[in-house]
Amino acid sequence: MSTSNHFPFFILVSLFSFVFLLKFVLRGRPVFPSRVRIAAIALIVVVGGMIFARYGATSGIPWWLYYGVPALLTLLLPPLVFRMDGRESMLYLLLAFLLSPLIHVCFSFFFGWKEYMPFIPVPSLWELVR
Repeated sequence: MSTSNHFPFFILVSLFSFVFLLKFVLRGRPVFPSRVRIAAIALIVVVGGMIFARYGATSGIPWWLYYGVPALLTLLLPPLVFRMDGRESMLYLLLAFLLSPLIHVCFSFFFGWKEYMPFIPVPSLWELVR
């Protein structure tokens, strides 16, 4: 599979992972946010952020901008929109920081797809076996 075909899989896995993260962090609320609201924030943060980052990386935009804008969306939008309290915010920020590298490690290790976060070198299982 060519690397251009990997992008939809990165988005899909990231989207489901992010929705799970939000549901996990917000699970203790007496009134749980609607599916539509969670889906809308996930689409903005994940799909919008990843498309912006990909466009930025290929169009000559400075790296700090095409990584910075999606990072700020990820870190600021959900706590503000869902009005997370201190405990929820801390848990969300911790898990949000860990999620992308974890997805990268899984794709790199199991499939040899290294373009998700190319600045973190992770050998694939196939490279280690050889």
